[in-house]
Amino acid sequence: MVPDQRIHERPAASADWLRAARAARSLSVATLAWLSVESTLGLAAGFAAHSLALIGWGLSAFVEAAASLIVVWRFTGARTLSPSAEKTARKAVAVSFWLLAPYLVLHVAHDLDAGHRATPSVLGIVVTAFSLVSMPALGIAKRRLGARLASQATSGEGTQNLICAAMAAGVLVSLWLNTLGWWWVDPVVAVALAAVAVREGSRAWHGNECCH
Repeated sequence: MVPDQRIHERPAASADWLRAARAARSLSVATLAWLSVESTLGLAAGFAAHSLALIGWGLSAFVEAAASLIVVWRFTGARTLSPSAEKTARKAVAVSFWLLAPYLVLHVAHDLDAGHRATPSVLGIVVTAFSLVSMPALGIAKRRLGARLASQATSGEGTQNLICAAMAAGVLVSLWLNTLGWWWVDPVVAVALAAVAVREGSRAWHGNECCH
């Protein structure tokens, strides 16, 4: 079997496969509910603290929400067993990876030019800490389902959840280092996250297994 062939094969519509498809859709719906809270609180805390990493993390929730909506679309109705729907969903998830990078880079340039410096945020710390705990479980579950379903879209959504957890960890570290005067860590984290998003989007677009 050539590399990644299993991602492109049409899976058998067994009872187990259909249960996995329903589970993937249910996890995506649950993720959407949490992301609506995460994005609102993350952005509020980020703008209040002038934290690029926290703002970028809050915005990434919208990108993750787009990926979740794509997976819900993918496993609804007749599209559930459609190979063409999987290909469309895979490329749509790839595009969702790319939506965040330009904003992060431009926002870094603007805030550095304006002299903004991030300040500690209790709300930001609480929200990111919760995501640091919850997102890995969602991401791992979706990547396992993606392998069972031969669905790159589902695996890609799971990878975004894992990236969210990594972003949360980066935000927490940068907020702590800001208290020590290491203000430059915040924009560095934001640029690094932009690079990760571009890389994972490229891998998903070309049909490569997303790795994290």
